[in-house]
Amino acid sequence: MANDPPTTRGGPPAGSRGASGVLTATCVSAFVVNANTSAVSILLPAISEDTGASLATLQWAVTGYSLVGAAVIVTSGALGDIFGRRRIFLGGLLLFVASCVLIALGDGAGTVIAGRAIQGAAGSTLLACGLSLLSAGSSGDAQMRSVALWGAASAAGAAAGPLLGGALVDVTGWQGLFWLDAVIAALCVPLTLRTVPESRDPARARSVDLAGTVLIAAVLVPFVFGVTEGADWGWLSAPTLSCFVVSAVAVVGFVLAEQRVRAPLVDLALLRNTYLVGSTVAILVVAGCINALMYVCSLYFQNPDGLGMTPLQAGVATLPAAAGIVVTAPLVTRFVDRIGARRVIAGGFGIATAAFAAFAFVEASWGYAAFVGPMIVLAVGLGLANGPSSSVATACVTEEQVGAASGISNMGRYVGAAVLTAVTAALFSAVYTRHHTSGTAVADALAAGFSRAAVGLGLFCAFGIALALLVGRIRPTGPPTAAHYAAAAAAGSHTVPTRPTAAAPR
Repeated sequence: MANDPPTTRGGPPAGSRGASGVLTATCVSAFVVNANTSAVSILLPAISEDTGASLATLQWAVTGYSLVGAAVIVTSGALGDIFGRRRIFLGGLLLFVASCVLIALGDGAGTVIAGRAIQGAAGSTLLACGLSLLSAGSSGDAQMRSVALWGAASAAGAAAGPLLGGALVDVTGWQGLFWLDAVIAALCVPLTLRTVPESRDPARARSVDLAGTVLIAAVLVPFVFGVTEGADWGWLSAPTLSCFVVSAVAVVGFVLAEQRVRAPLVDLALLRNTYLVGSTVAILVVAGCINALMYVCSLYFQNPDGLGMTPLQAGVATLPAAAGIVVTAPLVTRFVDRIGARRVIAGGFGIATAAFAAFAFVEASWGYAAFVGPMIVLAVGLGLANGPSSSVATACVTEEQVGAASGISNMGRYVGAAVLTAVTAALFSAVYTRHHTSGTAVADALAAGFSRAAVGLGLFCAFGIALALLVGRIRPTGPPTAAHYAAAAAAGSHTVPTRPTAAAPR
């Protein structure tokens, strides 16, 4: 997505007031979106108890968000380039408010899941268009300062989400988080109208690849549904195989469609860049592992036969993993500058694999103290792998390709969160059910489910070590700046460029 200078149609002129308004509106929205996303897993047990829905069903409140986000994030950026970034950003805000209200008023799993799916579209739109607004509104060092602040807000939201969600459950019920988010997002609407100038890319093709968006959904939804339900249906049953066949056919359709459209959702030529492919898959694995772990930890920590924590206690208990990866990533940025991304990514996945191996020995007798060490080690490992992978994704392409590369890596992040959370939830549930029906005590069955889920995630991390070979020997061109540190911290939720993008003269 090209970054053109702000136009004055439909908004105030660009200047200090406009720049300040853009920064405030986009940073607040980034904080809220990422806090909301990271908090939801903590809320699931309370939602289950209140609505009577099973946790297996409510898993779709997590994966549905990511599935829709994966399909929409590139398209929303394209719509902003064509019709105006402020206009699409405002649409994202209104949609986010509506989704929060729908979820908060919901009295059943269907409403919560539908609201979360809508929220996936709204959240990805706010992140994509918010970053584009910042990039279009400034250039050079000023642009990088704005992007660094946006990245810091994103990282802070991701780290604070579980704690905020757990605290609100105890005070207001699980609906409180969504009411608070709705109010904050609603306040951003008049702020955006008053202070944010409009911008668009007049050089971009006017066509939007809606077919690609639909086909991405057609690839992901049947696949995740088959993975989630396969254990109950039977892996070789007609419904399961049908899901996988539909997904495979959609992959073929997507490739054919992208070769024919004028402005493709994914530039297939970029997929010949092994650095970009390797870093994107690494991002996919990291996002999937941290989201899946947060899901399983939330269920296990709050289950009366697990650790029996309250939502607030569980929010605090997951901080080593949720906040650890955000804190670790920027701390290793200068280290990457010295030895290169490949070694750091491989080492990070190796450390994460070891942490998951430790979780494989979880037993019902474990107290919370036994979980802390592996969670900290895991945060260090995933933080080491995540920041450099995100940087490589935009460093391995030309300036004109940065937007497209960022879109591909962000799509991979959403896909990883959806698929690995679904796989882990299905594995956890299947192992728990098998042990429980065979007469194993509930506490032991839960521990067995956690253990096998950790083994599965450990295998994905081990695969990530091999991915580092595709990343190559890309090194930064100079000492890390504030933008590099912020980008590394934000890498858990969004790929943030670490170099300015060129803008046409005003």
